[in-house]
Amino acid sequence: MLKNEMKAHLTQKTLPFWQNLTDWERGGWYGYVDKDLNVMKDAHKGCILNSRVLWTFATAARVLGDEGYLTYARHALQFMERFEDKERGGVYWSVTPEGEPLDKTKHTYCQAFAIYGLAAYMRAVGESDPLYAVARDRAFRLFNVIESHCSDEGGYGEAFEPDYVPVGNEKLSDNPKLMERGEVASRTMNTLLHVLEAYAEFYRAIPDEEVREAGEKCLERFLKVMYNEPARRLEVFYDKDYRSLLDMQSYGHDIEASWLMWDAVEALIPEEEREPYRAMCLTLAEATCERAFTDHGMENEIVEGEVEHTRVWWVQAETVLGFANAFELTGDEAWMERVKQQWQYVLDVISDPRPGSEWYWSTDENGVPTKKPIVEEWKCPYHNGRMCLRMIERA
Repeated sequence: MLKNEMKAHLTQKTLPFWQNLTDWERGGWYGYVDKDLNVMKDAHKGCILNSRVLWTFATAARVLGDEGYLTYARHALQFMERFEDKERGGVYWSVTPEGEPLDKTKHTYCQAFAIYGLAAYMRAVGESDPLYAVARDRAFRLFNVIESHCSDEGGYGEAFEPDYVPVGNEKLSDNPKLMERGEVASRTMNTLLHVLEAYAEFYRAIPDEEVREAGEKCLERFLKVMYNEPARRLEVFYDKDYRSLLDMQSYGHDIEASWLMWDAVEALIPEEEREPYRAMCLTLAEATCERAFTDHGMENEIVEGEVEHTRVWWVQAETVLGFANAFELTGDEAWMERVKQQWQYVLDVISDPRPGSEWYWSTDENGVPTKKPIVEEWKCPYHNGRMCLRMIERA
């Protein structure tokens, strides 16, 4: 029943919404829809949004067995070329509506999501597709960019100039408390999580040992550095030497990481070496559930003892997947009951009932929508589309 409900939601609401935002004339996807559903066709186009759209349509084609979605995946793949720096490698943060470079920051996060989308395309089409080699070669180039230009002896850097000179990481370090103090994180849990995710997807697309080893190092860094075992959480913002900058738990990232890390473990780690990761992932799910799950959705985060109650779209989607993964790991039916409860909450509160819309960006804890846009460079079909696709695939 749950599988059928999610398939209907995906194919009748989420995917049609994004199909209607395809910019067939200039390429890519329109980058902004305001809260009143006005499409801003002259908004810039972000690498994160377009990479995630590529992943979504490619994965929809593979999981649903519907090649019609490949039309949109190929459109996304072709537009991704507009983000590339042909001379120095890597992808830019954003381009103009016409596809010309705009924000030329090369962020590790963007490189990772481009790999993620390209790998999904490879998995969807197979080697016989005429664009398979294009996707494969781009993905390997970006993998080499991350490993050669975005890394140092301690791990991954974050933000860089086009020539890979490091710059401030305000884009991924925008917590209000840090901003009040004038602090900027040199490393973030968020970026490492999505590098890991990209490498796991890439390895599933083509089992390259260098990719597997790089993903394994990411997992080890989570287990040995970023996981605060006594506090039962992942630390979020760090200086270059991995000193945590803020007393904070991001409930959304922890519940997302609880399943994403395990998904990567299944792809990258031999079965006999998985137990420490299983324990970490379950602990994160249990702690997040105990501290932040309510009968009206998942809290957002807690910073220096103060809970932020906004119900953010992606946090609610990742809660479904985190709880479903905990059920798979334990067989405890209580986790599946929570999945059903959370899914119903999403349908009742987070999914926008207006015709032609998708999900609200956020609501307050009482379910009143905020004034955030329906689409912007971070708000795209990745979290909610992936929630449906993974639940369908794993059913």
